Amino acid sequence: MSRHARAFWLNAPGEGEIRSTTLPEPGPDEVLVRSRWSGISRGTETLVFAGRVPESQYAVMRAPFQEGDFPAPVKYGYLSVGVVEAGPAELRGRTVFCLHPHQTVYVVPAAAVVPVPDGVPPARAVLAGTVETAVNALWDAPPLVGDRITVLGAGMVGACVAALLARFPGVRVELVDTDPGRAAIAAALGVDFAAPADAATGRDLVVHASASAAGLQRSLELLAPEGTVLELSWYGDREVNLSLGGVFHSGRLTIRGSQVGTVAPARRPSRGYADRLALALELLRDPAFDTLLTGRSRFEDLPDVLHRLSTGDLPALCHLIEYDGE
Repeated sequence: MSRHARAFWLNAPGEGEIRSTTLPEPGPDEVLVRSRWSGISRGTETLVFAGRVPESQYAVMRAPFQEGDFPAPVKYGYLSVGVVEAGPAELRGRTVFCLHPHQTVYVVPAAAVVPVPDGVPPARAVLAGTVETAVNALWDAPPLVGDRITVLGAGMVGACVAALLARFPGVRVELVDTDPGRAAIAAALGVDFAAPADAATGRDLVVHASASAAGLQRSLELLAPEGTVLELSWYGDREVNLSLGGVFHSGRLTIRGSQVGTVAPARRPSRGYADRLALALELLRDPAFDTLLTGRSRFEDLPDVLHRLSTGDLPALCHLIEYDGE
């Protein structure tokens, strides 16, 4: 019996639609997953929606189960939570996370899904991909006890990094953003908050996630001598200009890139992608992460939702897509 599903496709930059598709029957090592929730990774997905993936990054930015090619038509996304309806006995009926685009039902290898731990609500579990990015970042630049750390940019990635840093003993964390409304996010995560002009200086580490040249420049200004800026922003096709004529050289400052596509070198010998994702799901037992879920819409509304997110008409951290009744 053939099965049908519906998926979100970007037809052309700025123009999306819901398409029907026919699914294959799952093989012996595959699962059929019926979606319950997916999340929109606002920074990356709005750049994809606007057609702003640089040609040099087409291969690097492919999602695991992406169809089509950049700039369009393309089926993109990677924060999906659903229930296994067919597959190996140990997975049937389990709620799982998968790095899959927005789609009502899908068939993937069983190894591509990770069970959501008991105690993690399915809606919160869509954050697993973003928490995984935060885990990898803190493997790239691990904090030391007593460090003074700033996270500049209180979007999904920055807020997830701040949430994890708040757990480290003796570490004082300040979340910095131009939007004063993000102070409530910082309070919920248990960290301090400041506007860029008022941010504390003399920091051992600054994690930059604002995706702006001004934010990266300010991150350098906040560092103590020998300090490091860990750059998590993705700029798409935008150029970034910095002024390095001040304390950058005399202070022996460092800018280090981090990207979730590769397991951080510090843990690569002992951790794989599945280990990192499983850890992210375990960390989501903390209900503080619920503060990052800032809205929800029906699957049918995805084309309009992504358009409004890309224009800034719909403010959000992680916007949930609901599949109930699909």
